[in-house]
Amino acid sequence: MFMGEYHHSIDIKGRLIVPSKFRDDLGELFIITRGLDQCLFGYPLSEWVLLEEKLKGLPLTKKDARAFTRFFFSGATESELDKQGRINIPTPLLQYAKLEKECVILGVSNRIEIWSKQIWEDYFSESEESFAEIAENMIGFDI
Repeated sequence: MFMGEYHHSIDIKGRLIVPSKFRDDLGELFIITRGLDQCLFGYPLSEWVLLEEKLKGLPLTKKDARAFTRFFFSGATESELDKQGRINIPTPLLQYAKLEKECVILGVSNRIEIWSKQIWEDYFSESEESFAEIAENMIGFDI
């Protein structure tokens, strides 16, 4: 399980240090793709396979299902750690998440998220103000 918040810088070659606490759970080969809210999602292969199976079950006749799977899978790429514990993030994903220098890497249960520091701070600030309301709306999800 992934949890926690870590701050690292991305270098000019698009390499980012993955927190050491996440490396074993990610495995040697894992998937990075476009996430929601302008961040990147990173999945261990075992989680990716489960997610892929669920998404395959979406009806092709639904426009939103087609759009979501295109968005999600077209950005996906296999990634692996180098000897220094870094990943190389492809340019299209760097551009999508607006990753330039300072980044935030979050552990979110079954995945990691990679955010631009500024986008994360803006998102967190907005969400923090309505956290109680968000929590109240989660009641229907049996949490």
